[in-house]
Amino acid sequence: MDHHAVETIEMELSHLIRRLISETTYRKSGDSLDRAAYLLLDHIAGSGWASVKTLAEEFRLDSSTISRQTAALEKKGYLARMPVESDRRAYTLELTELGRQELEKNKQMRTERIGELLAGWTAQDVEQFSRLLQKFGESVSEG
Repeated sequence: MDHHAVETIEMELSHLIRRLISETTYRKSGDSLDRAAYLLLDHIAGSGWASVKTLAEEFRLDSSTISRQTAALEKKGYLARMPVESDRRAYTLELTELGRQELEKNKQMRTERIGELLAGWTAQDVEQFSRLLQKFGESVSEG
């Protein structure tokens, strides 16, 4: 494997992550979800519900971090706690209608911005980049 190419990928990813967070978040208006909230809501929306434990495992964070983040989303009205019938001490988290709307608004905003950044690319380049980025993401998840 070409060490220089790997080194270039590492540096480009470092810069890319910083720039993407800035590009896909409305910092001025305070009107968008931060990256952690966006990912948590998206995961819960995709699975229908989640527990703090499953979120901690998915995001490789400790439960106290997830608890703080989900408590903030619950306070905003984006998440609701649902008791687990078999164990009244336990609960799952579900998106509220407000949470679903906020997630969709943010997803649309972020997708539009990424589309603008890719506007000069060919359809083939976009498809190839999508495929390779997904493949890389799977490698990171497995690693």
